Amino acid sequence: MPLELRPVAEYIRRATTEELLDRVTVYRDDMEPAAVDLMENELWRRGLTRERVTDHATDRRATAVVGADGRVVRCAFCDRPAVTKAWGWRKLFGRIPIFPRVFPRCGSHGPAPAQEAI
Repeated sequence: MPLELRPVAEYIRRATTEELLDRVTVYRDDMEPAAVDLMENELWRRGLTRERVTDHATDRRATAVVGADGRVVRCAFCDRPAVTKAWGWRKLFGRIPIFPRVFPRCGSHGPAPAQEAI
């Protein structure tokens, strides 16, 4: 199926710089080359340098949770790279706790003070 570049370009213009940096660096292998080119061009248009992109990639790789396949694990609650794993509840209909399990979490969705990181 061909990539529709118009919706991708609209998304890229609305995306935050951090989100574009994550996609261009840690999620690059999961993306279409044309989309990566559009994102890189948007980052350059926003005034970011290659050094800044390289620094972001280095920082994310140093702190991110990496799966068995070598790819960075996404947070269970958003698209940011996970930096820790913590216990939480698998919920039925998003409300009824069923059983505990470990969730990958980004810095924003990190473990609550009563939870313990693994």
